[in-house]
Amino acid sequence: MARRDALWVCALALAAAGCGGADGPAARGQQVYLAQCIACHNLDPTREGTVGPAIKGSSRELLEAKVLGGTYPPGYAPKRDTAVMQPLPQLAPAIPDLATYLE
Repeated sequence: MARRDALWVCALALAAAGCGGADGPAARGQQVYLAQCIACHNLDPTREGTVGPAIKGSSRELLEAKVLGGTYPPGYAPKRDTAVMQPLPQLAPAIPDLATYLE
């Protein structure tokens, strides 16, 4: 398991550094995720983080509500019953790319 995690971290680091030559919404979203989200969420967005839940598959609507306003979209059932995450309105321009990465 530790080897797989180490390989995942290396792959993310290479992608974030641009070593793969990938440039596009998913690559930019990954950079945002690595810079802004992994303090609470896992390096692997399919896994639970230290504070935040797994967020792979989060919709753009959810990201806009939670990241920008600290709320949830109407009718959404949160994975955790906490209000720890603070709004990050400065990420507004990056939401489309982040949503593409997390699809």
